[in-house]
Amino acid sequence: MKPKIFIVMGSKSDREFIDEGLKLLEKIAVPVKLEVISAHRHPEKLRKACMELDKDGIEVVIACAGMAAALPGFVASYVNIPVLGVAMKGGMLDGLDAVMSMVSIPRGVAVACTGVAKSGFINACIMALQILALSDKNYAKKLIEFKELFR
Repeated sequence: MKPKIFIVMGSKSDREFIDEGLKLLEKIAVPVKLEVISAHRHPEKLRKACMELDKDGIEVVIACAGMAAALPGFVASYVNIPVLGVAMKGGMLDGLDAVMSMVSIPRGVAVACTGVAKSGFINACIMALQILALSDKNYAKKLIEFKELFR
């Protein structure tokens, strides 16, 4: 099964907050494409990655970023698929600054913010599976399996 979910982090240090969710996706056999690309340090690399998503069959993006959190909005400005933003802990406001950045994106560039750190990433995984389940019964089953892991 080809990945339909692209997970992008702004920094390697964000990995600690998404590991649990990645393991749960792996447990129910949901393939993902995972990359670390900073919107601030490598904008051209990120732009190119965004331009490839359609060709790769990606249908949902989970963008994890802290502090100024430009990553989700940057991605959303290049794609026409759902972008789910996850605020990472860190910085002076420990994630609140990232949430405020994500919910302050100007109209016309849609990003859904699912929360902060581990729980925000788990919720983004659930939302991604819900989106995919709308058109794919296999993902509807995966969604049920994923949610069962929390009961």
